[in-house]
Amino acid sequence: MGAGSRGDLKILAVVLVVAAVFVIIAFMAGGFLVTGAMEALEPGVGLKAAAKWSFGVTVLLFVGFAVAAGDGLLGELQYMLGGFFAFFGIITLLIAWAF
Repeated sequence: MGAGSRGDLKILAVVLVVAAVFVIIAFMAGGFLVTGAMEALEPGVGLKAAAKWSFGVTVLLFVGFAVAAGDGLLGELQYMLGGFFAFFGIITLLIAWAF
């Protein structure tokens, strides 16, 4: 074994320890975050709140679609608007039903 392999093993050990500490901290902090989210969603989400969440999700999704479309955006606008309203309606009902 050369001197370089021992240095690589030390670096690997440090990386593994840091990753383990990060996982433990994330697990401990995640419990508090999940508890807070569960308390916020305890009474359930109505259609009004679901519509707000759905609008945000749909806008972000279709902005991504528009960026991916590139130069063809103007030619595809009518299809994107139809898809937007279909996604908005379906996601609103799914959020209201699931939560």
